[in-house]
Amino acid sequence: MVNNGFNEFGFSEELLQAIKLKGFEEPTEIQRKIIPLILENKIDLVGQAQTGTGKTAAFALPIIEQLQVKAGHLQALVLVPTRELAIQVSEEFNSLRGHKNIHAAPIYGGQSYDTQFRHLKKGVDVIIGTPGRILDHLNRKSFSIDKISFAVLDEADEMLNMGFIEDIEDILSRTPAERRTLLFSATMPERIMTLAKKYMGKREIIRTKKSGQTTELTDQIYYEVKESDKLDALCRIIDTTQEFFGLVFCRTKNDVDFVSSKLADRDYDVEGLHGDITQNIREKILNKFRNKKINVLIATDVAARGLDIEELTHVINYALPQDAESYLHRIGRTGRAGKEGTAITFITPEEHRKLMYIKNFTQTDIRKQRIPKVKDVISFKREKIVAELKSLVEVNVSEEYLKIADDLLSSNVPPKIIAALIKNSYQNELEEKNYAEIRDLFESQKQNKDLRLTGNTQYQQRNKRQFERRGDRFSGKNRFESDRGKARMFLALGKKDDLTP
Repeated sequence: MVNNGFNEFGFSEELLQAIKLKGFEEPTEIQRKIIPLILENKIDLVGQAQTGTGKTAAFALPIIEQLQVKAGHLQALVLVPTRELAIQVSEEFNSLRGHKNIHAAPIYGGQSYDTQFRHLKKGVDVIIGTPGRILDHLNRKSFSIDKISFAVLDEADEMLNMGFIEDIEDILSRTPAERRTLLFSATMPERIMTLAKKYMGKREIIRTKKSGQTTELTDQIYYEVKESDKLDALCRIIDTTQEFFGLVFCRTKNDVDFVSSKLADRDYDVEGLHGDITQNIREKILNKFRNKKINVLIATDVAARGLDIEELTHVINYALPQDAESYLHRIGRTGRAGKEGTAITFITPEEHRKLMYIKNFTQTDIRKQRIPKVKDVISFKREKIVAELKSLVEVNVSEEYLKIADDLLSSNVPPKIIAALIKNSYQNELEEKNYAEIRDLFESQKQNKDLRLTGNTQYQQRNKRQFERRGDRFSGKNRFESDRGKARMFLALGKKDDLTP
């Protein structure tokens, strides 16, 4: 018998074996709260949980446990906001079923209908899909949902934000009244609760600990840079990181194209993802990234929805996200499964207040750091080049190249030959003049603060002149003090009153 933290739920032995193969040892908070309720109760559930909390397994495991083998009809429907999430949740179901003869299939827009018809013809027990494509198949009568036991809405807030509310309501209206509905969302806006009241019966609301819980293994850093310096700052971070494997978020598709093309021009292994990229190309890019054939992926929030890439070392906010929840969704992709990660945010000086709001809302520690200096980049690259050259020495070299080497060595000093070869191959990377200058806002702001604190005469005189031009404020007096005993009146007169400047 398999012994781990999942034994307490009373799962079958074959399901426990599948859990063991997945490497799960102890249930997460959401799993401990949700799994028993799905297994034991007949009521509906609303679960509030952030990305990366084990939410998918929390509903997949108890559903798999209760599915009938060879039922002859669809037993569960899972609605998700994006094609990527449809694929990932489907893979999770199929990996967790173990040897149980049930099948899950993803149904999403952008995939050929022929592929989806083949899945359906073979027979499926669970369909995971995007609302638009699911509704299309229902209208085509490709399959029926009138006998399902479970309807799951995953990342419901994202589906509502993407405008799927009418499709979701249409789909739910076609399900049997006795089906159980499970709704999961990172946030609980009023629209979510309205949907729950309309389409769910007696229900229980389960909440996990607030947002900071998903970032404990993530080191959160921010850099204050000018907009024009962000690209070079990004390069320096990549260049000074051992085995960088990161997701970089941009605000618009034009930004994605700009950053990815500039990095490609500098010989980084990079691709970009946004809404204009076809599904076929998109899947090829994601496969390259998952297999680490590229180590930098630039994406918009919309394009990255549902992405679940393992072992990310970094999430970089090239552009500050719109709100705190988006920030958590982004950085929740690193620092997972017990592995540490780093979340980096670039801000301009004008965005400092907004970042502090995000910090206070999420109750996390986001610390300021200095952009790596050019000498740090060169030092890191020098070590990397030495390691690469040493590894090349171990490779078998043909006699032809050895003869050329002998000719060179017969008339030159070996260190000079090596130095010349290194300069010829790596000059652009090892000479400081080839790097763009980045204004050190970390230092400049610190200096301004020091000037204010130490009472620097020049600084105070400059500010005094500025204040004196505006009145008596610098002296510390109340600007209305000299007007005591007087009344101030405002007259609105102009051209019609024969008043001219």
